Amino acid sequence: MKVLAIDTSNQTMAVALTEDQTVLGQIQTTINKTHSKTLMPAIDYLMKSLGLRPVDLDRIAVAQGPGSYTGLRIGVTTAKTLADTLATELVGVSSLKTVAANCIGEKDWIVPLFDARRKNVYAGVYQWQNHVLVNVLADQHLSLEELLNYLKDQPCCFVGADVKNYQTMITDKLPLAKINAVAQWDYPNGVVLSQLAQQEEPVADIHQFLPNYLKRVEAEEKWLQTHQDGVEDYVEKI
Repeated sequence: MKVLAIDTSNQTMAVALTEDQTVLGQIQTTINKTHSKTLMPAIDYLMKSLGLRPVDLDRIAVAQGPGSYTGLRIGVTTAKTLADTLATELVGVSSLKTVAANCIGEKDWIVPLFDARRKNVYAGVYQWQNHVLVNVLADQHLSLEELLNYLKDQPCCFVGADVKNYQTMITDKLPLAKINAVAQWDYPNGVVLSQLAQQEEPVADIHQFLPNYLKRVEAEEKWLQTHQDGVEDYVEKI
């Protein structure tokens, strides 16, 4: 199965192509947020570099959220349009789970965290159980204080690029907590996203698939409609 994986849910842009368990290629940037300008050229470059055409894809995987509203809309719109135009499968994967899955070999609870401003966060809790990443606490938008209270007296490992913003509060309130020290684990990885997507069932209705913001946001449908045509034009040209 050839899978194109896309993650633009936060500052990182990650694109990967895999075939079953083989990594064919990947592109990742972490310092720019101009995903609307860089995502499609990155996909185009990667496909052409590998000698593949869009019709060769069996599944499109996308980070569904939570994360940046604009970033999520860009990734989901692109994935939906490609899947619909190519009549291929579409799978959405939690953006938090993708980061948590980086932590191979971690035995404690894994807490991926994204900053949601005003001392609020997007977070979930995951744990490896029999080599499967299990969701212990559902992804949600909550105050950091609520999250820390939930994790009291629980050995855990915080991971994500935004953890540094709250490191002092975390270590002060949770003496058993660890802060991830493996730099690449703090960022979403397209290959990891692709592997997670191979374990999931494709969405039943592509047109009803939306970003999982975890907070109410207005006008997402309008944005999706205004950006869909550009992706369709790209597919037709390749």
